[in-house]
Amino acid sequence: MDIQDLTSAVDEGIDNGLDWISSNAGGFFDAVRLVLETFYNGIAWLLQAPPFLVIVAVIALLGWRAVSLRFGIAAAVGLVFCALIGLWPETMATLALVIAASVLALLFAIPVGILAGFSPRLNAVLTPILDMIQTLPPYIYLLPAIALLGFGPATALVATVVVAIPPALRLTAHGIRLTPRNFLELGEASGITPGQMFVKIRLPFAMSSIMTGVNQCLMMAFGMVVIAGIVGSGGLGAAIYDAIRTLNIGKSIDAGIAIVILTMILDRITEGAAKDRREAK
Repeated sequence: MDIQDLTSAVDEGIDNGLDWISSNAGGFFDAVRLVLETFYNGIAWLLQAPPFLVIVAVIALLGWRAVSLRFGIAAAVGLVFCALIGLWPETMATLALVIAASVLALLFAIPVGILAGFSPRLNAVLTPILDMIQTLPPYIYLLPAIALLGFGPATALVATVVVAIPPALRLTAHGIRLTPRNFLELGEASGITPGQMFVKIRLPFAMSSIMTGVNQCLMMAFGMVVIAGIVGSGGLGAAIYDAIRTLNIGKSIDAGIAIVILTMILDRITEGAAKDRREAK
């Protein structure tokens, strides 16, 4: 068997495997899709139901508290601009997708990252897996998700979660390993339990690194926005994809500007929160 025959056999095996999974576990994946879309739709409803000025005020307040009053005002102006160019629903749909994907990614990345921080062996196993996830082109993760979940927000969520997990997991594990040895020895000498050692010593030292991981998780999720538009995720990614198909350059530029505004706002707010944690140490 030459290399071409071997490649064809592997490809055929993968296709047959996906067909078998979708045929025999269709009910399971339908349930997964329902849960993911319900979660996403709930967040989207919370962002789109109130008048847009209410959401603008909330985000401006967060920007003021996390960064500065000037940034809070700039964030409000940027969001109002998104509304004035007619992309408010798409902007909020994108924000809902990013929040939903980031929450799901962090629910996995932080606990596993804590375990990896305690276990060098687990960290050694996870490192090449995370390297592979971050090296492969992001759209690769859309293909099996489409085969199992079909088109829609659920597929976009799964692909975005996969891409967003590695930085949060790495930085969480790194933060746990950063705890100074003298503080650990002091805790042991004080007779505290391992649980108290984690809550009172390790976690406070790791929190700034974990918050940086949250920031990077959000940024990676935004990186999937345009790609996710291909699978019918809605939002600004879909607007850009539609503009590309119709050669509507103006619309694509507007959507691109809205993505930049939203990305900068969340980046600065989460970065400010991480900075506050570092200064509080």
